[in-house]
Amino acid sequence: MRSRVLMLVMMVMAGAGTVGSAQGVAPFAFGGRDIAPGTRAEIDLPVSRGSSDPETVIPVTVFHGARPGPRLVITAGVHGYEFPPILAAQQLLTRIDPAQLAGTVILVRLAHVLAFEHRTPFVNPFDRKNLNRVFPGRADGTQSERIAHVLSTQVISRADLHVELHSGDGAEWLEPFVGFYGGTLARRQEAAARRMALSFGLPNMVRYAMESEEQIDTNRSLNRQAVSEGVPTILVEIGENGRRDEAFVTRIVDGVGNLLRALDMQAGPVAMTATSPRQYSSTAEAVATTTGIFTPVAVQGRAVSRGDLIGTVTDYAGQVRERIVSPVDGYVLYGITGPPVRAGDAVVTIGVTGTAE
Repeated sequence: MRSRVLMLVMMVMAGAGTVGSAQGVAPFAFGGRDIAPGTRAEIDLPVSRGSSDPETVIPVTVFHGARPGPRLVITAGVHGYEFPPILAAQQLLTRIDPAQLAGTVILVRLAHVLAFEHRTPFVNPFDRKNLNRVFPGRADGTQSERIAHVLSTQVISRADLHVELHSGDGAEWLEPFVGFYGGTLARRQEAAARRMALSFGLPNMVRYAMESEEQIDTNRSLNRQAVSEGVPTILVEIGENGRRDEAFVTRIVDGVGNLLRALDMQAGPVAMTATSPRQYSSTAEAVATTTGIFTPVAVQGRAVSRGDLIGTVTDYAGQVRERIVSPVDGYVLYGITGPPVRAGDAVVTIGVTGTAE
């Protein structure tokens, strides 16, 4: 079934035909409910109480189209302090009309409710784990692992396509970019994922090459959970520093709308970008080896050469302890503003120059 759906999706992305047809559409079973064609449903997926942390929910909206088509999963709020994707998900509630939709959109509006409510950057407020590093999770694990288990087994397992929405978290600046997954272990997904990525029209595009099971499994993210299921997957990063700017939100909403039209799930013209994005074949990190006060050279996207200064780390007496330099030639996509830094922290992530295909 997965290969048949993937072939259909790739045909649609290549413009070889439309998804919608006059065929009948059955109700969509999700979260213990049967959702009729042309309707939507709000469903809270329960996450059980653990031995040392409370229960929670994952709020999901399912738009089940009146015409047949792929199942597109959109996830927001895996990091609860990344506000633009969460606010964009709220706006999408009024932008997607299931009566006019081909296929099904499963919108996870806020994957990490308690991190959002506690205003906790990066990690879960109870187990202090990064939800985006513990997939596929465990039904009997800590709260982060239980959330990951529900997302893996009840959401990602239903996807034909996946869009993961993120932004700069806390004191993290970011230039908008989109990543897609390819390489040896995602070869069959790659063409569709790349076309999905292009539909967002962002200035930077990264190809994440999955070449080994260890690469997929180590600190597995939600994206790589989808890749492991054979799902064409993209990562969209728009917004920075935990800000809620309307411009960030609008850019996400517009990108999702253009993707839906590119997939032939919604009617309307597909916006074409005037220029091609900068393309990167991989990413590299510049990492602090000293704990202290970090001062970056700049907090914006920029080209760098190997050896260029990224920033300095001083101790709490003001003495310079480390000068961090770029390990590669490339383009700085995002990083921390500081001032706190710990040994082992990546202070910037750099797109390595090369074709993202």
